[in-house]
Amino acid sequence: MTAPSLLLLIPAYNEERRIEPVLRDYQHYFQKNYAGRFQLIVVLNGCRDNTRGVVERVAKEFPAISHLEFRDPIGKGGALIEGLKLAPLADVIGYVDADGATPPAALHDLVKRLGEADCVIGSRWLPGAVLHVEQSGQRQFASRVFHVIVDVLFRMGIKDTQCGAKVMKREAVEKIHSRLLTADMAFDINLLYSLKRAGYRVLEVPTEWTDKLGSKVALFRTSLTMFLSVVRIRLIYWPWLYKGLRALGPLEGWIYKKLRAPLPLSAAHTLATPEPNAADSSRANP
Repeated sequence: MTAPSLLLLIPAYNEERRIEPVLRDYQHYFQKNYAGRFQLIVVLNGCRDNTRGVVERVAKEFPAISHLEFRDPIGKGGALIEGLKLAPLADVIGYVDADGATPPAALHDLVKRLGEADCVIGSRWLPGAVLHVEQSGQRQFASRVFHVIVDVLFRMGIKDTQCGAKVMKREAVEKIHSRLLTADMAFDINLLYSLKRAGYRVLEVPTEWTDKLGSKVALFRTSLTMFLSVVRIRLIYWPWLYKGLRALGPLEGWIYKKLRAPLPLSAAHTLATPEPNAADSSRANP
């Protein structure tokens, strides 16, 4: 039986110093160990450094690698929302962080479990997870507090919603894509809850993970933004209450701008247009 085609997305913001070995590791691993068609697309999210040049240099060696570029920052979630529009190109769509915290073999392990669910996610907090370098105490505390808030609001029974390693079947992505409206790092909550609400099964499995130096997360500002976003996601599913709060839209926008966070999307909102020819269509088409 032929392995399903796999499209891997990597959202990237100013990653010129870290992304090259990640691209090479994933390309070499899947070229050697995966029987299906493999594509890797880097979604460049308002990069101000030479991330694009690095990706283009590596892509000259490996036709399976390409990129999609947005000149203005649209947030990690925004980059993934745009990348997931390419779901028709493959049977399985996944994403990982640009820092290489998730090794290729760990991502492959998630793909192997897709026969058991519609979406398989890596978890750092389940028994059996291998953490080579743990987060700082401060980040662990913030992560656990955030988990409690998410668990209270959504009752999904997921221990680690934020691990940057997830794979999904194409059908599931296409079904729920229009419900993905969170452009910041709370995107994962939006994704997982949309899948659950649509009746898709999400399987959480222990993974291998390494905390990387050079994180761009401003802990307090990011945590506050994510809190506001998860509350917003919860309210969207309480339309009787959310409609009454729409008058506060300008205030909401002002708060996100003050936090220097990407604005949430509305159903009618379209993200910035990608730079023409940013993704090589000859590579992107099956």
